[in-house]
Amino acid sequence: MRLGRRRAGFPHGLGRVPRRVVVRGGSMVPTLHDGDVVLAVPGLRPRDGAVALVRWPARPDQLSVKRLALRFPDDDDAADDAAAHWFAVGDAPTASTDSRTLGPAVALAVVTHRLWPRPGRLPRR
Repeated sequence: MRLGRRRAGFPHGLGRVPRRVVVRGGSMVPTLHDGDVVLAVPGLRPRDGAVALVRWPARPDQLSVKRLALRFPDDDDAADDAAAHWFAVGDAPTASTDSRTLGPAVALAVVTHRLWPRPGRLPRR
């Protein structure tokens, strides 16, 4: 789910303030749909199976909502979780541009809840 270009005032690092994010595209169906509003919480420790707001080093101006499938082994000893790289994929593989195409992603925030429509906590896989 591509979120478009970074706007002025939207830093690479999100700080520790939770952000509302509008999902665009169909790569996370059935978990999330185009137009869903989610809560992205920086500072939470990313885990395998979590949904996250990610940035691609291959496309630094693009932010996406993807599922974290696997932390790259080189980063197991990384002291800073913010520097870790993940294999991040969409729940709808045929509709997703993700780590299979763009390589590793950096998790900026963990997506914990859908705010609209059907508010609720997101399931982990």
